[in-house]
Amino acid sequence: VQLQASGGGLVQPGGSLRLSCAASGSALDYYAIGWFRQAPGKERESVGCIARHDDSTHYVDSVKGRFTISRDNAKNTIYLQMTSLKPEDSAVYYCAADTMGWPLVCRAPDYSSWGQGTLVTVSS
Repeated sequence: VQLQASGGGLVQPGGSLRLSCAASGSALDYYAIGWFRQAPGKERESVGCIARHDDSTHYVDSVKGRFTISRDNAKNTIYLQMTSLKPEDSAVYYCAADTMGWPLVCRAPDYSSWGQGTLVTVSS
């Protein structure tokens, strides 16, 4: 599966942004999808992930209640809705896919297919 992330940009603190991860080459409902981010000078970290079987989701504590991952199988696209954005959310965001089943894990090494990143900058 090939992934293409988009939707990044500049947003003010407290604002919202929706990232998209469009897939080609395979149907996304066969995959668990993870969202990850990497800020300058920092290691890549997990944001959250969505399971392939039941669309259950996990989120890192720092984004719980603010970020939502959803899946649109008809469009073969995964979304990351981000609200109440903070400057510390600024990073390059990546989506990744893997055919993992249960249990769902959100660790970067467990994902086999990666898209290119999209830059999110939260600043006034």
